[in-house]
Amino acid sequence: MPKSVITCDMEGIIESYNDGAREIFKYEPEEVIHKKRVSLFSPGEIVLQNVEEWLKIASTEGEYVGKTVFVDKHGKLISAKIRITPTYANGKEAGQTGFCGVTEPIEEDVDVPIKFSTKMIKALVITRLPFITASALPVVIAGVLAANAPAYGLAGGFSWPLFLLTILGVILLHLGSNVMNDYFDYTSGTDEANTSYFQKYSGGSRAIELRLISPEGTKRLGMALLAAALGIGLYLAWQVGTGVLYIGLAGLALGYFYTAPPLRLVARKGLGEAVIFLSYGPLLTFGAWYVLTGQYSWEAALIGIPAGLLTTNILLINEFPDMEGDAATGKNHLVVTFGKEKSINLYAGILFLAVLSTIGLSYYFRNYLLLLPAAYIAIFGAGVLRYIRQKYETRELVKANVNTINMQLLFSVLFALALWLNTFL
Repeated sequence: MPKSVITCDMEGIIESYNDGAREIFKYEPEEVIHKKRVSLFSPGEIVLQNVEEWLKIASTEGEYVGKTVFVDKHGKLISAKIRITPTYANGKEAGQTGFCGVTEPIEEDVDVPIKFSTKMIKALVITRLPFITASALPVVIAGVLAANAPAYGLAGGFSWPLFLLTILGVILLHLGSNVMNDYFDYTSGTDEANTSYFQKYSGGSRAIELRLISPEGTKRLGMALLAAALGIGLYLAWQVGTGVLYIGLAGLALGYFYTAPPLRLVARKGLGEAVIFLSYGPLLTFGAWYVLTGQYSWEAALIGIPAGLLTTNILLINEFPDMEGDAATGKNHLVVTFGKEKSINLYAGILFLAVLSTIGLSYYFRNYLLLLPAAYIAIFGAGVLRYIRQKYETRELVKANVNTINMQLLFSVLFALALWLNTFL
C-alpha cells in the first residue's frame, strides 16, 4: 500500500511530494510543488470544517492523527489515515516553518459529518459575503445624507422600505458580480496561473478549486444573484422612476464585464480600477440617493468619492500577490502594468486623494466633523503605506491587505456618523 508524504509551508503551499503521493493523488510533482496548497487533496467542506483545527492540534501537541476522506485529481474519494506534524526548517528554536502530512489509504468507509454551520460558511466563501461592506456602507452614507438633506440645503427624502430594498439589491449585485468574477477567472485560467494569492484576501474565493461548487454551478448561482438584483431594480424603477433602471444596469454591466469577455475590463491597464472606484463609490451613492429622493444630485455622487477611492486601494493591494499569475493570463491591471514599486506610489496617491476629497467635502457641506474621518485615514493610512514599503516583496504584506479593508470600513462608518451628528450642532 503506498504512503503519501507531503510537506508544506505555513500557508499550505506544497514544498515536497513523494512517489506515494503521486500514486495516491494522481498529480505529477511539477503540477503541485510550489504551485498548489494541500487543501487541494481534501473535499472543500472538510477543509472549511476540520483542517484548521487539525493543524492547530499538530502545532500545539506535536502531531494530529485521525481518519478522513481525501480526493484525487479525478474526483475519486479516498478513505485514509492521516498524521500531521509540524516542521522546523531552521531548527525548533527558530520556530515552525510548516507541516508534514503522512497519508495511508485504508479499506473502510470513513464518514466525516459536516455540520450545518460549515454549510453556512461554505455559502459565505462561495459568494465572498464578508466583503459586502464595501458596497453596503456607501448606500448607508447616501441614506444618511438623504434623511438629513434639509440640514445641508438639499431637497431630500427618506423611506425605510426603499432604503432596505436598495441595500438588498446592491448586496445581491455585489455577490453576483463576485461569483461571476470567480467563474471567469477560472475559465480564463487566471486562477490556475495564480499560485501566490493570499488566502481569504486575494485571488478570489477558490471555491471551484476546493470543489465547493462546480464551474457550471458557479455560473448558475452568479446569474441567479444578478437576476434577483435586476428584479429589485425593476421594482424600484416602478416605484421611483426609470433613472433607477439606468443606474442599476450600468452597475450590473460594470460588475459583469469586470472579468467577463469580450470586455474583461480588469485586464485593460487601469480601467478595472476605475470601474471599482465608480461602482463602489459615486455610482452607488448617486443611485441610492435617486431611489430615496426621486432626484439626481451631483452632491450625492460627490459623497461617494472617498469611499470609492479607499475601495480601489483594497483592489490595488490585493493585486500585489497576484501579479505574476495575472500577468501570465493577460490580466493587465495596474500592478502588472507598473510593477509593485511604482504601484506603492499609486496606493499613496489614491490615499491622498481620499483624504483631500474628504476635506473638500467637509468645507463644501460646512460639516467640519468630516475632518475626523479625514484625519483617521491620513494617520492610519500613513502607517499602512510605510508597512507596504517595507513588506511588499514578502508574505507579511497580507497585514496591509487586512488593514486596507479595515480602513475603508471604519472610514465609511465615521463618515456616515459625521453626516448624521452634524445635524445636531
